[in-house]
Amino acid sequence: MTTVTFESVNPATGEVVGSHPKQTAQSVQEAVGRAEVAAAWWAELGAAERRRRLLDYKAVIAQHIRDLADLVHAETGKPVGDATLEIVLAITHIDWAARNAHKVLGRRRVSTGMIGMNLSATLEYLPLGVVGVIGPWNYPVFTPMGSIAYALAAGNAVVFKPSELTPGVGVRLAELFAESVPEHPVFQTVTGLGETGAALASDPRVKKIAFTGSTATAKRVMAACAENLTPIVAECGGKDAFIVDADADLKAAADACLWGAMSNAGQTCVGVERVYVVDSVYEPFMRELAEGVAKVKAGEHYGPITMPGQLDIIRRHIDEATKSGKIMTGGPESVRAPFVDPVIVEDVPEDSPAVREETFGPTITVRRAADAREALRLANDSAYGLAGTIYSGNTRRAMELARLMRSGMTAINSVISFAGVPALPFGGVGDSGFGRIHGADGLREFARPKAISRQRFAMPGMNLTSFSRGAGELERLIRLVSILHGRRKR
Repeated sequence: MTTVTFESVNPATGEVVGSHPKQTAQSVQEAVGRAEVAAAWWAELGAAERRRRLLDYKAVIAQHIRDLADLVHAETGKPVGDATLEIVLAITHIDWAARNAHKVLGRRRVSTGMIGMNLSATLEYLPLGVVGVIGPWNYPVFTPMGSIAYALAAGNAVVFKPSELTPGVGVRLAELFAESVPEHPVFQTVTGLGETGAALASDPRVKKIAFTGSTATAKRVMAACAENLTPIVAECGGKDAFIVDADADLKAAADACLWGAMSNAGQTCVGVERVYVVDSVYEPFMRELAEGVAKVKAGEHYGPITMPGQLDIIRRHIDEATKSGKIMTGGPESVRAPFVDPVIVEDVPEDSPAVREETFGPTITVRRAADAREALRLANDSAYGLAGTIYSGNTRRAMELARLMRSGMTAINSVISFAGVPALPFGGVGDSGFGRIHGADGLREFARPKAISRQRFAMPGMNLTSFSRGAGELERLIRLVSILHGRRKR
């Protein structure tokens, strides 16, 4: 049988980077079958041995950081420096997951309370088995590794379906893992288009799916998972807001805003897309922003739009924004495929697609707000709720705003900094998805809690779970509960 293949292409040059098989449903099923066997072996190894091998995997990736960054650059078009940064972040997450898995998931005693004083109780988190990961193209190492590393550290085997735009990166990640774990295919990559991902999501032997991508695609993946009640963690898009308070460091805020919006050509789920500036500092902030954006060049500071179809969305949003807003820089002519020059538009109506929908390009809308509270209200008025940023000189107010921001993560006086802290969970609310990767929550996401209670001795005169229970035992129970819980709090 002839193997059907597809090519990955450098979006900046059109050059073919590699050719990969369009793996069929049967191929995916075979991979899952191998993963089932590998998962049993991997779980049996125990936490200490998994830790050692994952730390070795981290070292292998670090040794190949240059050639892996070159591959990321070739398949996404992003600068090698940016590719290197995402690999470094991925390495720190593998390290954290490996070192903390046993502490987070290992067996521990829990309190039984007075009613259960004759019991001992333990809680631990056990592996699920086979985890399917469906990854994106914009950060083809860092983002899927936030699921892969944590699933592996929790004792699972992983079958990874990378984006069809970056299949070579996904294949290479599994190849490097095999250098540290050669015995069984604990981490496999399957390549292909949407049908390959659908086959993975619909396989009943896959015990959880970790998906990163658009909200619309997440709904289709969830529908496939629903057939087998397969749980899913979904990290979808965002329309993240950036708030500039009255006492913010405006130069630092403008610099962070530009990087958060324009780096990776704006193709960042937690990138800056909406900016709300307190009125009293609006003009000086815009001067700083104008001075900074004049130095940012497409093709030099960031790469092309990786997915050609996204250009239509970006173009539509720019057209709609510039019809009613005030152009500070760029405009419809900024779209020159495959690149998009920076676009900043002021006073765009809040019901515009450029404000309501995810653009995923190097564009931002900027609007005045009477004060930080109004800025927060505008920021929260979105179907999305992934992340956001607060710039303020008042730590207490900044913390209050951050807590009230409707998002899974918020950075204060920095941008996207939470992604570099492995102990912090990553994920959103609303149309940005649900569930968490990274941190202790990310480890538990790929494990199942196992509760065990053991009777240490029989409770004298109070055998409550027996048909021989008498009225006297119930009376003693009522008296005990009244002593423990019957006092009202005033």
